[in-house]
Amino acid sequence: MAARTITVYLYIPNIIGYIRILMNIFAFAICFSDRKLFSLLYFISFVCDALDGWFARKFNQVSTFGAVLDMVTDRISTACLLVILSQVYSPGFVFMSLLALDIASHWLQMYRFYT
Repeated sequence: MAARTITVYLYIPNIIGYIRILMNIFAFAICFSDRKLFSLLYFISFVCDALDGWFARKFNQVSTFGAVLDMVTDRISTACLLVILSQVYSPGFVFMSLLALDIASHWLQMYRFYT
């Protein structure tokens, strides 16, 4: 009997990543109208970020696609949160500076890793 292979797009950690994306889209859509639900969804997404790495190692489902999906989801989630915080609190420049630092540090890390 031949071993069954699963496409990388259906790995458990990547499915968790897709759920995180949908959760974040909904969370950011309602962030100003329901802050408690937004906070809950963002927190659950944060917990899922830890779980996807654990599942990847546990089931040996580590992939380049999964690593990129996780990193892009993290960066977009962080960027959206910082933009929202910059609108809620003054001065917004502080949060925009943190956003620039986050993007620059991860870009430099990826540049160093892949060159």
